[in-house]
Amino acid sequence: MIATMYAAPGVGLAAPQIGVGVRLVVIDITVGEKDGELIVMANPEILESRGSQSEEEGCLSVPEYSGVTRRPGWVRVRGQRLDGSFYEMEGDGLLARAFAHEVDHLNGRLFLDRLGLLKRDLIVRKLRRRMRRGDW
Repeated sequence: MIATMYAAPGVGLAAPQIGVGVRLVVIDITVGEKDGELIVMANPEILESRGSQSEEEGCLSVPEYSGVTRRPGWVRVRGQRLDGSFYEMEGDGLLARAFAHEVDHLNGRLFLDRLGLLKRDLIVRKLRRRMRRGDW
């Protein structure tokens, strides 16, 4: 998962995006700028969120497409390390956005589900056209 996220390059990846049916996310908001910023969390849940931010957002599951989505400005998240121990983290800005985005994947949602109807329909139509042509 980590190699796939970095190769994309992406800020985060959820296990279901690569066909693995577990509740696991990897996040690195530095996008390769710094070492040691990788977060690996199993069973993440957002315990608390505050504020909001609206920013352009994309997704490794729907490459080449993006749209403005509203996400929390700050989150407190609880999850597990790979050894099974529980821990909590807080984050704002891009980290809050990344956690919200990846937890959405674990719950079966894409960023497309958070777009306005017109923008979502436009992207869906483009994707369908590409699939019919065999470009997807």
